[in-house]
Amino acid sequence: MSNSSRLYFFPQASPTPPCPLGPSLLRPYSLVDVPDSEWRLSGRGPTNASSEFPFPLQDTGNQEQPLTRNGWPAANSPGPALWKDCKEAWGCGCCPGAKHRARREGRVSCLPLSLGSSCIKYLTFLSNFLFSLLALLALAAGLWGLAVKRSVGSDWDGPLPTDPMLVLVLGGLVVSVVSLSGCLGALCENSCLLRCYCGAVLSCLALEALAGALVVALWSPLQDSLKYTLQVAIVHYWDDPDLHFLLDQVQLGLQCCGVASYQDWQQNLSFNCSSPGVQACGLPASCCINPQEEGASVNTQCGFGALHPDLSAAGQAVHLQGCWPVLQEWLRGHMQTIGGCAITVVMIQGTELLLATCLLRALNSCPKGNRRH
Repeated sequence: MSNSSRLYFFPQASPTPPCPLGPSLLRPYSLVDVPDSEWRLSGRGPTNASSEFPFPLQDTGNQEQPLTRNGWPAANSPGPALWKDCKEAWGCGCCPGAKHRARREGRVSCLPLSLGSSCIKYLTFLSNFLFSLLALLALAAGLWGLAVKRSVGSDWDGPLPTDPMLVLVLGGLVVSVVSLSGCLGALCENSCLLRCYCGAVLSCLALEALAGALVVALWSPLQDSLKYTLQVAIVHYWDDPDLHFLLDQVQLGLQCCGVASYQDWQQNLSFNCSSPGVQACGLPASCCINPQEEGASVNTQCGFGALHPDLSAAGQAVHLQGCWPVLQEWLRGHMQTIGGCAITVVMIQGTELLLATCLLRALNSCPKGNRRH
C-alpha cells in the first residue's frame, strides 16, 4: 500500500432494508485502497465523497485500518457510532422517555400523541393492568388449590378436567395473557401487541355470543343435563372431594336435600338403608336444618337415621324438599341479574376493544414516510 493512499468504503450492489438514519446507511460496503492521484483524476474530491458516502474518508498512511468480522471499521472509525444510532432508532420505546428523547434527537419524525390519545393510552394500560392482576390472583389461587389437594394425597389419577381448580388455572392464564398484551401494547405503543389484543377480545366476544345463543336455543336439554348431573353427584358423593364440597354448598345454600326429595340419597351406597355401615339410612350434614346445633363445629351425625319411614321425625331434623325445584325457582328469580352480569361483562370487553382500536388508529395516523418506529 502506497504512502499517499486512502481507504474508502464503496457501497455494493445488493441493498438491504433502509435504516431510519438514511436510505444507504445499512448497505454493505467494500473497502478499497485508492491512491490519491487516481482519486483526484476521477474528479470526485473529498467534498463530493462526503455527500455520497456516509463514512468520512480515513487517511491511512502506512497503517492499515483493522476491520471487524462483518466488514465494519474498527472502533476508531465513526461507523459503530452510526450503527448504534441506527439500532436505537429501531429499538423499543417502552422505556420512560425513550420515544420523546428519540423525537428530540431527530430519529423519529412523527409527532407525539395528542392529549386525547394519551388519555386513551393510559386508560387502556390501567384497565388491563387491573384485569391482569385479578387474573394472576385467580391463577395463583388455582395453583395453590391444586398444590394443597396434591399434598393431602387426593386422587390425581382421575380426569383433571373435572377439577374446579383447573378452571381457575386455565381461566386465569388466558385472561392474564390477553390483559398483559393489551397492557404492554398500550404502554409501549406497540401496534403488533395491540392487534393481538384486539383479536383476542374479538374472539372472546364471538365465543360468548355463541355460548349465549346455545343456552337460549338448548335451554330445555341443559336443564335435563343439570338434573342428571345432580343425580350423578349424589351417587359419587364420597368418590370426589370437589364434588362432595360443591354438592354440600348447593344443599346448604338452597336449604334442600337430594334432587327431587331427600329419598334420592338412597342411591348412594353409603347412605342406603341396606348398607352395613354406620351411615346406613342416614343423610349428609348439609341436609340438616341446623347442622351446627352445639356451637361452631358441624354435627356430622345430625342426619343419621333420617331415611327411616318416620316422615315426621325426619322433617324435624333435615330438609325434605329436593334441590331441583328450588334451583329452578332460583334461576327464574335471578334471570335478570344473570343477564345483567353477562351484559356488563360484554360491555366492558367492548369498551376495552374500542379503546384499543382508537389507540391503534392514533398510532397509525402518522404518514408512512414519516413514522419510523
